[in-house]
Amino acid sequence: MVDPQNDFCPGGSLPVKDGDQVMEPLNRMMEYAKKNNWVLAASRDWHPKKTNHFAKYGGKWAVHCVKNTNGAKFHPALKVTKDVMVFSKGMLKDQDAYSAFQGYSKFGETLADYLKSYGVQELYVGGLATDYCVKESVISAIKECFKVYLLLDACRAVDIEPGDGDRAIEVMKQVGAILTTTKKVMA
Repeated sequence: MVDPQNDFCPGGSLPVKDGDQVMEPLNRMMEYAKKNNWVLAASRDWHPKKTNHFAKYGGKWAVHCVKNTNGAKFHPALKVTKDVMVFSKGMLKDQDAYSAFQGYSKFGETLADYLKSYGVQELYVGGLATDYCVKESVISAIKECFKVYLLLDACRAVDIEPGDGDRAIEVMKQVGAILTTTKKVMA
C-alpha cells in the first residue's frame, strides 16, 4: 500500500480526488493477503516540518504528511493491523522520496530487503497517487526484479495536468507492470 494517508484524501492538505475511495479495495486486498499468508507492507510520507519538498521551501508541493501529525496518519477507513510493516520515506530535508523503496522500516530495513527476506517475488500495489508515488514505487519494484500487479481500483491520480494518471499507468505497463483489479485477483 502506497501512502494511503489523510493528507492525500479529501479534507487533507494535498487531496487526491476520491483518494479515500482506495481504502475499501485496499482493505479487501489486505484480508485476501492475510488469508493467503502474504507479506503486508505500507509506505508513508513522513516529512520534517521544513523540507525542500514543500513549496514554501523551494519545492513543488503544499505542506503535507509532516511526521507525527494527523495528516501523516493512515486514513481511518484503512484497517492497518500489526502485521503490516510500515516504511517511512521523505524524512530528510532535501529528499522528495516518491518511491516506497526509498523508505525504511522502524528497524532501518529497506522495503526491498524486507520483501526479499521473506522470499517475496510478486507485489500487488495500490495507493496514492497513481501519477507520483505509486508510479515511482512500481518502477522501483520492477528494477528490484519483482513481478508487479497494479491494482487499478485501488489507485487514484493527482492529475495536475489532465491525463497524468492515465499516462502514468501506461508508463508502468511499458516497464512491465500487469494491470488488474482487486476483484480479478480475488476471483
